[in-house]
Amino acid sequence: MKFVSSLCVIGPSVIVRLAGFQVEVSPPLSLNPDVPTHVIAVANQKGGVGKTTTAVNLAACLAAAGRRVLLFDLDPQANATSGLGLEKIEGASCYRALLDDSPLLEKIQPTAFENLQIIPSEVDLCGADIDLARAEDHLLRVQRALKPVIESGRFDVILMDCAPSLGVLTLNSFAAAHSLLVPLQCEYYALEGISMITRLLNQLRDGGINPGLKLIGVVMTMYDARTKLSQQVVSEVRQHFGELVFETTIPRTTRLAEAPSFGKPIIHYDKYSAGAAAYEVLAQELARRLDQ
Repeated sequence: MKFVSSLCVIGPSVIVRLAGFQVEVSPPLSLNPDVPTHVIAVANQKGGVGKTTTAVNLAACLAAAGRRVLLFDLDPQANATSGLGLEKIEGASCYRALLDDSPLLEKIQPTAFENLQIIPSEVDLCGADIDLARAEDHLLRVQRALKPVIESGRFDVILMDCAPSLGVLTLNSFAAAHSLLVPLQCEYYALEGISMITRLLNQLRDGGINPGLKLIGVVMTMYDARTKLSQQVVSEVRQHFGELVFETTIPRTTRLAEAPSFGKPIIHYDKYSAGAAAYEVLAQELARRLDQ
């Protein structure tokens, strides 16, 4: 069992110190019923950067704060699906809905966590890039499938966990999203990955596929405060992207790595851990940007 090592209240905020990390926790998120459903693609074509970890834990933290959240697993590896404790079941994914216009609403499944539902993935999505490329309006299939889900008014936020590639399925996610959130690992190859994504974002906007698409933020993951490398990379990314970089950095911790094997987000696996505190604060930052 882990305990908070110290707690300090400053105005409406709370400073929590856990295992060498200091995190400022703001008051609970307030809901704005007039804000329509916001669709966010969580993407990075480089694997192993904490993309799925970020999608799952942001979804869980937003849901715990009272937002109605749908996690849309568009990665054939289905790690977001298993990370929420669901089995990978044949036919449960969005595959048929993307190809033959079957209702995507029927694919939504509940999870064990309040306010959080999921459209799961499974291995049949591996063929989606090939099949979609042959289809008419192949870049707009996810957008078309999501439209009834958005119009249903059931969700405040839809988070799409994209595959670690820039294939047709990921481009579909970009075409369907209102905004893009990019997790970056604290290493020197990080900027190479995001440069390709920002170039595609501009092409989709300029080409008229999704003129309103914007980069809502960059989150630095696997941060190790003990190393100069992590500090230098964060500094360089902040210089490049400025205020688009979230103030919250996600630490590299064992508990974050363990949580998916138990089918739980970190706030339900170890709510007093540094990783849980970091994702709760990140969710608060994201919510403020969504409400602006």
